Amino acid sequence: MAEKEFGLNDVVQMKKQHPCGENRWKIVRMGMDVRIKCLGCDHSVMIPRKDFTKKLKKVLEKAEE
Repeated sequence: MAEKEFGLNDVVQMKKQHPCGENRWKIVRMGMDVRIKCLGCDHSVMIPRKDFTKKLKKVLEKAEE
């Protein structure tokens, strides 16, 4: 399986949607853990990187450098 490429400030889609109904998340911090922010209600969640890569469905928008 190919490694999913993601970076800081990318907008990603997760396998399960947020309870608010939105399925778009922005990566706001990367390290051992990844902090993502819901683009619907601005709720942020910190997930271990290993779990994040499992739950990531696809990258919707790459951040401009």
